[in-house]
Amino acid sequence: MPRPARFRPALSRRARLGAATVAALVTGTAVFGIGQATAEHSIPRTDKEIPNLTQVQDKIKAYYGDTVTADGEHYASPRSNYAHQVRGIESKARGYLSKALAGHGRAGKAKPAIVLDIDDTTLLTYNYELQVGFHFTEESQDKYLAHTDMDPVFGMDRLVNWAHDKGAEVFFLTGRKEAQRDWSVRNLKNVGYGVPLDRRHVYLKDKEHPPPYLPCGSTCSTIEYKSGTRKHIESLGYNIVANFGDQYSDLRGGAGDRTFKMPNPMYYLP
Repeated sequence: MPRPARFRPALSRRARLGAATVAALVTGTAVFGIGQATAEHSIPRTDKEIPNLTQVQDKIKAYYGDTVTADGEHYASPRSNYAHQVRGIESKARGYLSKALAGHGRAGKAKPAIVLDIDDTTLLTYNYELQVGFHFTEESQDKYLAHTDMDPVFGMDRLVNWAHDKGAEVFFLTGRKEAQRDWSVRNLKNVGYGVPLDRRHVYLKDKEHPPPYLPCGSTCSTIEYKSGTRKHIESLGYNIVANFGDQYSDLRGGAGDRTFKMPNPMYYLP
């Protein structure tokens, strides 16, 4: 996922990591554990209610199975707990899609489709995050995407290609900006997503020229932008049988039969 700076002014990247990442690590909600900030006093009263930022980053690295190459690059391990969790989600998705796509050829029925976010749903940002020390900027992301391909999220390329072969139309829906289209399409193609990647299948956020089907125009929140685009896809004659995203804002707003939440403790987007 891209970061809130694209949509509205936000806290610094480091502040978001300390405030939101721990919620994903501990409970996945705004309610923290014993000794930490609670729903009753979400503003910490003392330092003891604030998780140590360095320790949070160390937990993230351990979860992804941080692997460092000889040239100092960091990558997630396919044997990590992250990879294990992703495989479990993919297995559930494949079982569900096997049934959902079984009758796709019936006359009069809308063509089935799946919609997927890009960052940390289909492409893994872990290497980028470690390069920038979990400190996102649009400039650093542009520089990275222009010259580097992110790895696919473990197994998602195979799941997407399989679903397409079974009759699902595949749409990518990302908050990346329109100017990053060529880099994004190149990356998806290079790492094995063998599905159509033209403008009809890859939606990026165009704040300068927002599409007419989004009433909120250039001011859309993430939920408005993504749910509005999904509704547009369905208006073209598709039934979105599954929607995949690493943020809850990828999944809310309707237009989709079932959602699959991918794990991502590195950042949070409302």
